[in-house]
Amino acid sequence: MPTSHPLPKVRASALTGRGWLNTGGSDVTLADLRGKVVVLDFWTFCCINCLHVLDELRALEEQYRDVLVVVGVHSPKFLHEADPVALAAAVDRYEVRHPVLDDPDLTTWSAYTARAWPTLVVIDPEGYVVAHMAGEGHLHNLEVLVAELVRAHEVAGTLHRGDGPYVPPEPTSGTLRFPAKAIALAGGGFLVADAGHHGLAELAPDGETLVRRIGSGDRGLADGGPDVARFSEPNGLCLVPDELRAEVGYDVLVADTVNHALRGVRLADGTVTTVAGTGEQYMVGGADNVVSRPGDVPGTDRSGVGYDGPGLDVRLSSPWDVVWSPVVDAFVVAMAGNHTLWAFDPVVGRITRLAGTMNEGLVDGPAAEAWFAQTSGLAVDAGGRLWLADSEVSALRYLDGGGTATAPEPATVGTAVGAGLFDFGHRDGPADQALLQHPLGVAVLPDGSIAVADTYNGAIRRYAPPAPDAPEGTVGEVTTLATGLAEPSGVVVEVTGDGVRLVVVESGAHRLTRIGLPAALAGELLDSGAHRTQRPVTDLAPGEVRLDVVFTPAVGQKYDDRYGPSTRLQVSATPPGLLLAGAGDDVALTRVLRLDPAVTEGVLHVTAHAASCDADPAIEYPACHLNAQDWGVPVRVVAGAASELTLPLHG
Repeated sequence: MPTSHPLPKVRASALTGRGWLNTGGSDVTLADLRGKVVVLDFWTFCCINCLHVLDELRALEEQYRDVLVVVGVHSPKFLHEADPVALAAAVDRYEVRHPVLDDPDLTTWSAYTARAWPTLVVIDPEGYVVAHMAGEGHLHNLEVLVAELVRAHEVAGTLHRGDGPYVPPEPTSGTLRFPAKAIALAGGGFLVADAGHHGLAELAPDGETLVRRIGSGDRGLADGGPDVARFSEPNGLCLVPDELRAEVGYDVLVADTVNHALRGVRLADGTVTTVAGTGEQYMVGGADNVVSRPGDVPGTDRSGVGYDGPGLDVRLSSPWDVVWSPVVDAFVVAMAGNHTLWAFDPVVGRITRLAGTMNEGLVDGPAAEAWFAQTSGLAVDAGGRLWLADSEVSALRYLDGGGTATAPEPATVGTAVGAGLFDFGHRDGPADQALLQHPLGVAVLPDGSIAVADTYNGAIRRYAPPAPDAPEGTVGEVTTLATGLAEPSGVVVEVTGDGVRLVVVESGAHRLTRIGLPAALAGELLDSGAHRTQRPVTDLAPGEVRLDVVFTPAVGQKYDDRYGPSTRLQVSATPPGLLLAGAGDDVALTRVLRLDPAVTEGVLHVTAHAASCDADPAIEYPACHLNAQDWGVPVRVVAGAASELTLPLHG
C-alpha cells in the first residue's frame, strides 16, 4: 500500500502581486476573505492543464457561490504572459469568473511553495492552509473538502455567507471573439473557429463580412442545426477530402477543444454531428477512458492507452487542431491535453494514437517513443511530411511516415526549431540556434518552406529547410516575415497572380489580417534575445536525496488498486547526467535519488499518478478519481543543502 503523510497546517500568506483583475479595480486581502472557503488557483494561460482546471472549477464555483471564493493567481511561464494587457485578454478569452491576482514576479507563487502549473491551495474560513494539490483531476477531492469545511465552520459560526469580491467586466461585442484558426472555402470566403463565441463563423472573401454562424453561441455539447448546435472553444478545423464528403456526411472536421470532441459540419445546411469523443476528458493513467459496452469481457482494458476503435467510445483530451494526411490516409489530431497525435478515419469512424507517450517534453525518435508538449497547429507539405507547432516547447517539429499500409516505414519525429520546455525567445538565423515563443499555428508556403504563427512573439516566422543537395548536417534557416501582430494563432496561404498573401488569424485582435509577401518569400533576420522560464530554484545536496510525493485520499476515499497499482512515479532529468540513480518508472510515491555532484544544476522531471475511489463497501459501483501532475523542478546541487524534496500531489 502506498504511504503518504499530510502537510502541516499553516497560516496563509499574503496575496502580493502587481494588481488585480475582475475586482472592479479593488485590491483583495486575506482579511477581506475571512469567513469564506478560499481556493487559490496558481495558473498560467499557456498551460493546457491550467485550462482544464479552470473548467473543472466552474461548477464548484456555481454550487458554492455564497461561501466559496476562487482566486486565480497568475504566475507566468512565458515573457508574453507577464504582459498585463495579454493577461487581461486571457482572463476574458477563457471566461474566468473570479478575481485574478497578477503575480508576474512569482512572489505569491513562492510564498505558497508552488512548484508546478496548475497548483491549488485551499484556505479555510479562519485563514489556514488546509490542502495543497498539484495537477488536475482534483474536482472530487475539492467537492468533498469544501463541503466538509462549510459544515464544520457553519457549526462553529466562522462561515460568512454572501457575495464575494468578483466584479464582472463590461461585455464586448464584435464579429469574431478570440478566433483560433481558419480555412479557405471554395467560394473564396473563410470558415473560422470562433473560439470566444463557441461556434464557427463563415466570412465573405474580404475576411470581415459575416455570412452566417454555425452554433448557438452558448457553451455546450449539442448536435443539430446551426442555431441549435453547441461548441465549447473550438480551435482547429479542416476540410474533408472532396471524394469522402458524400460517404461521411459532412464537409469539415472541427477540433472542439473544451468538449474533448471532434465534430463534423455539413456546409449545405450547417448541421453539426459529434464523430469522436464522449464529451469527457481523457485522464492519463485512468481506468475508464473507454466506454463500457454490453458484452465486454471481464478485465477489458479501458485505459485507452492502446486504443484502436470507434471514435465515440473513447475520451479525448483537448484536441486543438486537425489536418488531413494522405500518408496516414486519415485526419491527424493534435491532442494537446495529453501531448499526443492521433489518427481519425472518418469513413469507418475509428481513432487510434499515432505518436507520443503522453509525457510532456521534447524527445525525438520513433513516433511511439516521442514526447510532445501541447501540440497546437498542424500542416502537411507536398511530400507528405506532417509539420506541427509544439507550443509548450516553443518548437517547430515534424513527423515522417505513419505506419499504415500506405506508409510501411515506421513513423519518426524530428525537430527543426526548438530547445525544450523552458527555452524561448525571438531569434532568427540557423535553425539550431533560432528561438520561438509558444507558436500555435503552421502553414506550408508554395516553395515548401513553413510559415509559423509565433503567437507569443506576435510574429509570423519562416523556416526554410536546407536544400536537397546541401551537405549532410546542414540546418535550415529561420527568418521573420511580419511582426506587431496580436497573438497570431493560425495562417491561411493565398496564392494569387500578384504573389503570395497570408491571411493571419489575429486572435488577440479578434480579426483576420492579410499580409503580402515578397516574391522571394525571404524575411528579415531579427534577434530579440533568448529567454528561459525563471522560477525559484531548489537547492539539493549532492548524493542521496529522498523524493516524496504527498498524496492523501479525500475523506471517504481509499486507494484504488482494483485494476493494478494505484500509484505511479516517473522520474527523469535534464541533463540526464544529473541523476546517477533513481530515474525511471515505479509504483511507490517515494524514491531515493542520487545526484551527481559534478552536475551543478538542471531540472528534475517528475510525473505522479494516484487513483482513489469510494471507500464505502456498501457502494456496488464506487466512483473513482485519478490525480495526476508533471513537475519540472529547477535544482542546484549545493553541498550542505537539503536532502529531501517534497512535492504535494494532494495533501
